[in-house]
Amino acid sequence: MSARTVRPPPEQAPGVVAEPPPRPDKAPFDIDEVLPRIREQVRGFADAAMFALAARGHDSLFEQLVACILSIRTLDEVSLPVSLALLGRASTPEAMARLTPEEIDDLIRPVTFHEPKARQIHAIAVRTRDEFGGKLPCDARVLQSFKGVGPKCANLSLGIACGHEAISVDIHVHRVTNRWGYVTARTPEATLEALEAQLPRAYWVEINRLLVPFGKHVCTGARPKCSTCPVLQYCRQVGVTDPR
Repeated sequence: MSARTVRPPPEQAPGVVAEPPPRPDKAPFDIDEVLPRIREQVRGFADAAMFALAARGHDSLFEQLVACILSIRTLDEVSLPVSLALLGRASTPEAMARLTPEEIDDLIRPVTFHEPKARQIHAIAVRTRDEFGGKLPCDARVLQSFKGVGPKCANLSLGIACGHEAISVDIHVHRVTNRWGYVTARTPEATLEALEAQLPRAYWVEINRLLVPFGKHVCTGARPKCSTCPVLQYCRQVGVTDPR
């Protein structure tokens, strides 16, 4: 068995269940074959919001962290223009700290939980200005010390802004990788742990960039488009009952 082939971990981590049995109608799952196909498939789709934001010049760690906070429980189609509006007004911790939480709230009102997010963003800006001299360090522990910032936002922000090899698991990455049978985990946290154990590090940042649009447009939560999926021959279709 090659290093690229799915294998169960020697000991099951919390939340990780036994690997699904092999399917004779499927090719052995090879991540080095699967991800290039998906890369080609999503070429015409809009990039995930934080990557799109970085492409427009908002690529500092502070800006990426703010954008990730705005994206929580919010569609990219909403969070991207809101992020552009807010960061167009205040793109540095110093500028953001000069705004009041109420002014930030007025700018981000379309996103979910806008009031607590406004207070959170303001607090991050003030602490970054006062404690870190206006520049966030590329340190996951520091990012996760801010209220409401978990591994997903910390990892994705660090991957885009700092080039850190870090996996960010959102609902799309969790659903798709488990549907493939590449990992078998009950929660996004367990999926992160499983991916860190077996996903080649070269894909750690890119997997979020690829699987967000793939999960939105092809491997959807309900009725995935299996008939036109470029990796159907590898995917075990775990849990799929009503494909298109």
